[in-house]
Amino acid sequence: MSNFLVVRQGDTERWTLNDPATRNALSDGMVVALFEACLRAKADASLRTVVLTGGGGAFCAGGSLGHFASAIGQPLAEGAHDPLVDANRAFGDVLHALTELPQLLVVAVDGPALGGGFGLACCGDVVLATQRSVFATPEVTLGLPPAQIAPFVWRRLGDRAARDCLLSGRHFSASEACDLGLVNDVVADGEMEAALADTLARHRLAAPGALAATKQLLRRLHGPLPDLRDEAAIAFASALRGPEAAAGLKAFVRKQPAPWVEGGA
Repeated sequence: MSNFLVVRQGDTERWTLNDPATRNALSDGMVVALFEACLRAKADASLRTVVLTGGGGAFCAGGSLGHFASAIGQPLAEGAHDPLVDANRAFGDVLHALTELPQLLVVAVDGPALGGGFGLACCGDVVLATQRSVFATPEVTLGLPPAQIAPFVWRRLGDRAARDCLLSGRHFSASEACDLGLVNDVVADGEMEAALADTLARHRLAAPGALAATKQLLRRLHGPLPDLRDEAAIAFASALRGPEAAAGLKAFVRKQPAPWVEGGA
């Protein structure tokens, strides 16, 4: 079964991150599929709305590091090209592509939206979340920088709230995420489909061309988003190969405090 599903109904597509065993962690294949879907959608004048969601009771648990397990804490050989840089930058490409979609992008969060999942939510024009949803950018607690998502979190939440999220790694409930400005509406558990139907009906009043032009003007109004993809990819890859990430991820797997936490082992 594919870990990224695309279902078209009329002029709306639903894109589903579909790897419940990992809580829809972003594998290389899923990132490529999501980027390709963005490129296709951007060129499809008949498409009016994209709904991005997750399957199996989760939205997205962040990046999948399984493929790079052997690289954690291991310095790169001198002069070698680091595949971690390419993989991380590819996710940055996805975030930029999502924000450049001419269609309305509705992000439907049901369950955890962590790390990269938090970043995906920050790209939405409208973000809906069920009451059981939880949001966090826990990278720094694992010894990693939330590198690619940082500009998008900052743009969505503003400097003060972005720092609160990115520098602490603390978890936010759906209602707290709504207060932060990440989530537009919190819906009761089990009521996401009804909320989506209402949201799509409300936005059908907008003409597709006018909506696309308005999104472009809003991007111009905010000014160009700093393009940190290369810098962020290098920072992430360097951290993953460093001692903090090795210790932090080891502690996470063992459900122990990281060494830099008071009382950590």
